[in-house]
Amino acid sequence: MIICKTETALQLLLKNKNQQPIGFVPTMGALHKGHIALIEESKKQTSITVCSIFINPTQFNDKKDFEKYPVTIESDILQLEQAHCNILFLPSVEEIYPNGLSNLAQYNLGFLEEILEGKYRANHFQGVCNVVERLLRIVQPHTLFLGQKDYQQCMVIAQLIHLMQWQHTLKLVIVPTIREASGLAMSSRNSRLSTDDKQKATAIYKALQVIQDNYKKQSFPSLQKAAEGILFNSGFNKIDYISICNADNLQPIESYSTSEKHVALIAAYFGDVRLIDNMLLN
Repeated sequence: MIICKTETALQLLLKNKNQQPIGFVPTMGALHKGHIALIEESKKQTSITVCSIFINPTQFNDKKDFEKYPVTIESDILQLEQAHCNILFLPSVEEIYPNGLSNLAQYNLGFLEEILEGKYRANHFQGVCNVVERLLRIVQPHTLFLGQKDYQQCMVIAQLIHLMQWQHTLKLVIVPTIREASGLAMSSRNSRLSTDDKQKATAIYKALQVIQDNYKKQSFPSLQKAAEGILFNSGFNKIDYISICNADNLQPIESYSTSEKHVALIAAYFGDVRLIDNMLLN
């Protein structure tokens, strides 16, 4: 695996690859099997796999969350090497934001920025779009690989691709969420939980399962209340949302419909660790 730290070095390297299909996996590090599943999918579908590790300061609305974000670069490099990733792009903040962190581009994300993560994390998706646009312009991949765990973020980046008019040159592939044996969705933030807390945190997966098992026969408000009880009884101390939405546009829905695809989404705190998860219902 080759490590590049600058745009110039990376583009020079890719220029010599004779236009082979490039797959790109953007990450913030603290890699786990979920990230590696993206690398593996890129290896299957493309000739060259580029992974980036960059903890993006502009997408954290909570400074403490940014400061606590795990940094495990040596382990990350080892995992990428074992997965046979071809190139790691490891830029500095100055490389991604050469003009500084103020006066950044603003993107028309519409409804997606007002609900769920957008509602509870002000300007989060603007920061995501800024860094992803910059990374895509640097790497110029043919295929972008993202994980379903960040369901709303996947939709935001799809909107970004549309806004940039890249939909004819860039393919977006969403890879299903990778879970631990307990059902807990793999996340970099899981490293901040003790072994016991990780087990208790599986309640977020159990709550989603209850919704999936009963959404055709129970009212959505009653399902949301049941999920809330499961979370609080297992040690979660704060819930941002438990929502059942149209899977194609994230519009909230009130009852089961055979004509729509549905997705259940949850964001909740276990201690000071905020966890998100989702499950397609049909």
